Amino acid sequence: MRTADITRNTKETQITLSLNLDGTGKSDIQTGCGFLNHMLELFARHGDFDLTLTCHGDTEVDYHHTTEDIGIVLGQAFTKALGDKRGIVRYGQFFLPMDETLVLCAVDLSGRDCLVWALDIPAAKVGDFDTELAKEFWLGFVRNCPCALHFREFSGENAHHILEAAYKGAGRALRMAVDIDPKHRGEIPSTKGVL
Repeated sequence: MRTADITRNTKETQITLSLNLDGTGKSDIQTGCGFLNHMLELFARHGDFDLTLTCHGDTEVDYHHTTEDIGIVLGQAFTKALGDKRGIVRYGQFFLPMDETLVLCAVDLSGRDCLVWALDIPAAKVGDFDTELAKEFWLGFVRNCPCALHFREFSGENAHHILEAAYKGAGRALRMAVDIDPKHRGEIPSTKGVL
């Protein structure tokens, strides 16, 4: 089982997270932010990741620390669950259509952190969630699960749809990347011999 349990406590957030990469998409998520709960539930479901997450954050300030720190902890959990990445496919990509929106998410679990965020989100908020925080979430993720992660919007008008397509697409792309390649089971997917 490729699983991880992570606890992170700071003066700004207290987070516990359990991840199973080989799950069925079940989730129990309590972040203190309804929209972020929704995005993470979609991410888990579309990635077939079992995800349990509780965060108590300084939401009286705003959702910045909560969102960024959950990205950090989720990245740490992926890194721990993947181990040396032996046998994984490594690459994944998914075009996610949602009504008028079309977003590409592509990932390389390369061991090098790079986020390309080419999304044009037309609203500053969805509900009480600052839409700019989605980028902070994925920056936290790639810095703690070093990978090249690209989001590119081909069409979109509705901020909710664009962000939902990004989180669903990330789940689908990461599902592909972490899957075990039966032809190369037991091998590190790099000519360098390490990722």
